[in-house]
Amino acid sequence: MLANDFHIRMTPEEKSDLRAAANVAGMTVSEFVRRCCAGRTITARADTVIVNELRRLGGLLKLVHSESGGAYRSETTNALAAIIDFIRKLSGKKNN
Repeated sequence: MLANDFHIRMTPEEKSDLRAAANVAGMTVSEFVRRCCAGRTITARADTVIVNELRRLGGLLKLVHSESGGAYRSETTNALAAIIDFIRKLSGKKNN
């Protein structure tokens, strides 16, 4: 398939913002623009990495809770609630 050039006038700041947004999403500027124009969802690569790390930490907190026989129940409960709340904020979901 041959690539067709497409030129858009924008300020240097807009161009920099576009490149930064594509980089955060982990894709080229061309792919980012195609997805935006097609109305496809773009998930920031950084968000995915953060959510996976938060889930891992939640698992470790659960392990501490289990192995301590609940000795740190209130601390682990509060920490897990904070992790869940932050994951929901990242995903744009409201607390239920």
